[in-house]
Amino acid sequence: MSAEAVATSSAAAPATSRKNPAGIFLVVGIIGLAIGLGALVMGIQNNDSRLALSWLVGFTFWFSVLAGMLFLTQISYLFDAGWVVVVRRQMENCLAAFKWLWLLLIPVIALPLLMDNPGLVWRWMDLDAVVPGIHHTTVGNDVLYLHKAGLLNVPFLIGRLCIYALVTCGLAFLLRKNSFSSDLEINPKYYKNCRKISAVGIFLTAFTATFAVFDLLMSLSYHWFSTMYGVWFFALSMRLGIAATAVLCFHLSQQGRLKGLYNQSHAYFLGCLALAFTVFWAYISFSQYFLIYNANIPEETFWYNIRELNIDGSKSAWWYVSMGLIFGFFVIPFIALLWYPTKIKPWRFRTISCWIMFMGLIDIIFNVVPIQEPVDNILGFQVLPFLSPALLVDVAVVAGIGGICIWAALRSAAKQEPIPLHDPRVLESIHAAE
Repeated sequence: MSAEAVATSSAAAPATSRKNPAGIFLVVGIIGLAIGLGALVMGIQNNDSRLALSWLVGFTFWFSVLAGMLFLTQISYLFDAGWVVVVRRQMENCLAAFKWLWLLLIPVIALPLLMDNPGLVWRWMDLDAVVPGIHHTTVGNDVLYLHKAGLLNVPFLIGRLCIYALVTCGLAFLLRKNSFSSDLEINPKYYKNCRKISAVGIFLTAFTATFAVFDLLMSLSYHWFSTMYGVWFFALSMRLGIAATAVLCFHLSQQGRLKGLYNQSHAYFLGCLALAFTVFWAYISFSQYFLIYNANIPEETFWYNIRELNIDGSKSAWWYVSMGLIFGFFVIPFIALLWYPTKIKPWRFRTISCWIMFMGLIDIIFNVVPIQEPVDNILGFQVLPFLSPALLVDVAVVAGIGGICIWAALRSAAKQEPIPLHDPRVLESIHAAE
């Protein structure tokens, strides 16, 4: 049977058996965003940073998922991998969400500026704000800020974010355009174009993801710095991108669109990648901690100290979260993915993939939320807590932004073939074997 015949029969099934659920996800997205937007406005009015940070948590989670898929798509082209062709088309559909995702970053940046509370999320945006832990010193008079002021200023930040959006959206557009064009015409130029785009784009994506996480996450505590932070985010993105792809392909293979196209071997290879990046994430996370601990520089160590200790020296709730990440985000997935049946049995692989996505969200909360707020105590600051009603807002915003992203992906999928019909390795992928 030809690739065209397989694709046609598989694509026809869902059209007759069920309606496209894109509209459902759009409604979920709008409701979640409405809740998040209300919480953001309330946080700005009440000077509550925790409510505002929920929006950044939701954006970062889905940005990491899409960045991971963009990395995987380009890597698959560069390595000319055969098994991944069927899987890659599903990631290409998801890349349609990039343009909506960047638009959804605007509220958390624009609203605090427009409502005269610019330092609510990123304290360095308000030069008159008191620096946590340094009594009676404002950001504008902080020596460490003055050394970074050329980078940490609002106009330059907005300009950089626009560049990041152009790079990711541009690469997604070019890869999708050439891939989808190959369905209409038998011409090897489209596949070659994707390989050329990926050869340049993989570096652009790496720089974009690195500097985006510097600007959005690391600058939340602008005194702190880590040269490994971008690599941590790459590892996280790959883990979440692989997990989301595995869940998506499992769903599509069950509901008909990829039935007979996505097989056990695809799941096995995705499982191997998931295991590899589980180890890589653990290595990077430990290396960052070890190097900072070993150097013992106050401008670096405080980032971990505020995630471990209360003001009285006792262990804080964030310490237990960090232990949860060690065991829940490394040990459990590592042991599970070492086991061959986990990779090939659909329900097991789907379960561990969903678990990885859940723990990835916890990892993002661990990196975003525990920022310092100035208060009148012996330390001059307090750390935002883990357990708070704002966790429900986190869930709402993640669901809201996720609903929009999934809606965009489903819209793209409804217009395209389930597999790249004329890809030179499509039949190799359909008949992939371990």
